[in-house]
Amino acid sequence: MILLKYFSYFKNNFFLNYLRSIAMVLIILLVFLENNVSGQKKTFTAKINKDGVQVIEMKAGDYYFSPNFITVKVNVPVEIKLIRKSEFTPHNIMLKAPEAGINISTSIMREPKVIKFTPVKTGKYLFICDRKVFFFIKHKSKGMQGILKVIE
Repeated sequence: MILLKYFSYFKNNFFLNYLRSIAMVLIILLVFLENNVSGQKKTFTAKINKDGVQVIEMKAGDYYFSPNFITVKVNVPVEIKLIRKSEFTPHNIMLKAPEAGINISTSIMREPKVIKFTPVKTGKYLFICDRKVFFFIKHKSKGMQGILKVIE
């Protein structure tokens, strides 16, 4: 009797349309989450300008930083000009390396933003966007990360 009652729900067009809608949304979500648009390594070695500063222009797009592998010199001031290329997706950049004198945590807005710091220790330091897609998958896992390499 109970089995017949549940079977009658499947005959209902509303219920079938509801299931189809949920299935379609899940398929679109899975395709979106699996589509990793980054993946390419874009390197940049900073040059010291006439003011003695290493200047870098970094673009933040839909799940990528460009360049995403940056080489700078130790004990020389660095200025990173952040430019947001994505229209709707909010992003930020985080680079926590207190031992190297680097502590960056800032949102990337529509207007370009300049971040200034002076690295005091050589090494490789990870920078990421820690925002989330649909509240559960971080932009980092979609490829929005990079390396800041500090050399002598």
